[in-house]
Amino acid sequence: MARLQIRNLEKVYGNAFKAVHGISLDVNDGEFMVLVGPSGCAKSTTLRMIAGLETITGGEIRIGERVVNNLAPGQRGVSMVFQNYALYPHMKVRNNLAFSLKLKRRPKPEIEDATRAVAGILEIGELLERLPKQLSGGQAQRVAVGRALIKKPDIFLFDEPLSNLDAKLRASMRVRITDLHKRLKQDGLSSTVVYVTHDQTEAMTMGDRICVMKDGRIMQVADPVTLYNRPENTFVAGFIGSPEMNLVDGSLARNGSLRINIAGQTLAFGEDLASRLTARDGEAVTVGIRPQHFSIAGRGEDNALEGRVSHLEFMGHEVYLHVEVGGARLVVVVPSDRYDPADIADERIRLKPREEAVHVFDRETGTNVSLSATTGNASKLGG
Repeated sequence: MARLQIRNLEKVYGNAFKAVHGISLDVNDGEFMVLVGPSGCAKSTTLRMIAGLETITGGEIRIGERVVNNLAPGQRGVSMVFQNYALYPHMKVRNNLAFSLKLKRRPKPEIEDATRAVAGILEIGELLERLPKQLSGGQAQRVAVGRALIKKPDIFLFDEPLSNLDAKLRASMRVRITDLHKRLKQDGLSSTVVYVTHDQTEAMTMGDRICVMKDGRIMQVADPVTLYNRPENTFVAGFIGSPEMNLVDGSLARNGSLRINIAGQTLAFGEDLASRLTARDGEAVTVGIRPQHFSIAGRGEDNALEGRVSHLEFMGHEVYLHVEVGGARLVVVVPSDRYDPADIADERIRLKPREEAVHVFDRETGTNVSLSATTGNASKLGG
């Protein structure tokens, strides 16, 4: 078992393109850390530098007590599961699993015991005599995980391992991998994981903590609940959550009370939001409200945004309303059992945001200026 420490890590390619900009990250012993971000954000490049498959331009990577910058991949105590599985096509599953132990010239009984144990954990015992071409995508992925597991590494590295699977199988494999991590941890075995994905659903459902990346920089590192409820900037706010957070230009006014002008309309807010704000009166801001944090206001209720429903999507347990408010388009999510078509008259609707769930961002820097010093509000928010 091992802790991973990254300090001021940089990657510059020969054409002077800087892919990674001095990032620092700690992954605790036994933690499941997810690196997430859009394509091209350098999450896979970072993982490959940890593995030793990419050279490091600057900074330091430490696994346990060792600085591994100049160590070969096989000397770092890591195992990697690739997106394309990387199984040897001419070898049966049994030999794919056992190959790394054979290279180390381990005794045959030890290799056989280890192979049976890993096959049992991953429920692939009946696949041992098959070739990779005879496996489904999910079976091949389990074999790839088993090949990493049998090495008993200090750290497991996963590079988009589920991206080639269909949606149903991805959901099943998410559960398998997180269950495996918990089992290893409970048994006191190596269980530190660094997992790369572009899928925020994978990140939110699998990670103990999540590192959100953009353009080779770390935007925020936190547990899933904190990322959702307390995004530090507009990028994290828009990337985490489905549907994504509504981000609308606005401005602040404190004429005796806090007022925010949003899409040509004004909403008044109380002390809860006012006490969290570090922005100044009259400052141009971006207002963020998650689709789940609106309610449909009745005709007699004041302090609501008025808009026109342009499109409606029935999702089963939820209804997505696409609402035009001034020049902005908002997405509003309403539970199906609370949706009443009578609330919408001639496509008109009135929306009331939950004050404790409203975020205000500096329009120029994207920084969240409505985060209080404490995390008290995080526990009050949610879907």
